[in-house]
Amino acid sequence: KQRIIMSHFTYLKTSFKNLLHLENALTKLEIPYKREKKVIDANNSKLYNVNLVISQSNNYDITFNWNGEEYELVLDASFWIQPYPVESFINKVAQQYASDVIIAESQKIGFQPIKSQQHLDGSNTITLQRWSSTSSLV
Repeated sequence: KQRIIMSHFTYLKTSFKNLLHLENALTKLEIPYKREKKVIDANNSKLYNVNLVISQSNNYDITFNWNGEEYELVLDASFWIQPYPVESFINKVAQQYASDVIIAESQKIGFQPIKSQQHLDGSNTITLQRWSSTSSLV
């Protein structure tokens, strides 16, 4: 007898548009992933998207797939074996992604993070500072 397993992939829209911030978020959450290059033009192998793949031991991997606008989360919910529900997973990644964006953009205009605190309700507070560089002429 051959066993047939039906797989139903779910495509979840996200607001993740920057690969570096998404990779930083996954790294900070200690979620191992690998980069996967996906050629988008069969005639030109130099044109490709980079997707992020989170391997699962059951071989039903989770993918952040670039759709031209954002990284959508592609998964089969019936084979989800992460330590928390899909919604919690997305929320954790989104929160870490947002923190990474805030810090990176703030650093561009001279701010430095000095403190990051996670609260009991799951929210985070990031404290930034910027020193005024006033120089006096003699």
